[in-house]
Amino acid sequence: MRRPAFTSLAAAAVAAALATSCSSPGTGASGGDGDKEVEVALITSTSGPLASYGEQYLQGFEAGLDHATDGTGEVDGVTIKVRKYDDAGDPAKGVSLAKKSAGQGVRIIAGTAASGVATQIAPVAAQNKVLYISGPAATDALTAANKYTFRSGRQTFQDVATAQQILKKAEGGDVKDKKVVVLAQDNAFGQANVAAVESVLGEDGTTVTSVLAPPSATDLTPTATKVKAAEPDMVFVAWAGDTAQSMWTTLDQQGVLDASTVVTGLDIRAGYPVFGKARDKITLLAHYVPGATDTPEARAVEKYFAKKGWKTDLFTPDGFNAAQMVVQAVREAGADGDTDAMVEALEGFTFSGVKGENTVRASDHALIQPMFQAEFTSDTPSVASTLDAQGVAPVEKRIG
Repeated sequence: MRRPAFTSLAAAAVAAALATSCSSPGTGASGGDGDKEVEVALITSTSGPLASYGEQYLQGFEAGLDHATDGTGEVDGVTIKVRKYDDAGDPAKGVSLAKKSAGQGVRIIAGTAASGVATQIAPVAAQNKVLYISGPAATDALTAANKYTFRSGRQTFQDVATAQQILKKAEGGDVKDKKVVVLAQDNAFGQANVAAVESVLGEDGTTVTSVLAPPSATDLTPTATKVKAAEPDMVFVAWAGDTAQSMWTTLDQQGVLDASTVVTGLDIRAGYPVFGKARDKITLLAHYVPGATDTPEARAVEKYFAKKGWKTDLFTPDGFNAAQMVVQAVREAGADGDTDAMVEALEGFTFSGVKGENTVRASDHALIQPMFQAEFTSDTPSVASTLDAQGVAPVEKRIG
């Protein structure tokens, strides 16, 4: 879906539509003088540990709504009214906001940054027959969660499948009997990554083991020594928190980065310095690399952000996609259409996004999308290769 460039006046209209209101959520459609509107509740973190992710998502949504509505904030005469709510990364708060919105007539909810919140909102959407477009939460559990839950970003499987493709390329296509070590912290996040790598790479005859460090550990030399002693062909690193920079430095000092292909996910811009001097020895799997693509949507978001003084970041596409999906749902169902009509409008929907072509898989509502391999050649990363969307697509599921 290609859209012409927007004007300053149109941008102002969208900004007005996006203004956060202090009032309670209202009904989905209203009809003063024949005008109608559909209300969208954006529930995500604007405070708490994932606030930066939430902010990127909201900025992307604003730009995406501008682009998808030609700067009007309307589609076919229906105003898309957006209200923003902060869940602070708290599942209980997110559920409360979702229930309140649904109870007062809102038929579309979008967000959140936290997987723990998203997995709790999804059942609320099903119970209340509300369209839920999740993102940027990456948990695989949201795929095929229920009829009313979709996703606007990637999921963990797509990250790991990207690592699989990187390993195949490094090993000339044959990964049977190759060894992969997952280096992570011994917590829910780390254990989930171990499980994901085992489920994806293990199917190709790759041996997957793990080295899990105590989350409180500050001396990571013993951990790095264990990784090197395993003599892996690839090290998959899933690490979060204040010890990340120390971890990378230790891996470099212990020779791990020189002995194996070391893969990890590209984080947000603020996280680039964490790699330190080790960055040139690391292979990055990436959901998105700012400036990596030249789609009409990528150009539109850069132009919009330039006017705002913002910079695109890792989760900009998730918000942009969500806005495009909202517009598609409203365009096909109208202000008075039921939620089932919105679901039907999104199932199988293929559209051009910031990253490239996206397809909402009808069977399980996974978002099939390209992924990237990136590298640092300067202070900012660049794309080394683009991975085809189907090549990293999650295993297909069925809703119900």
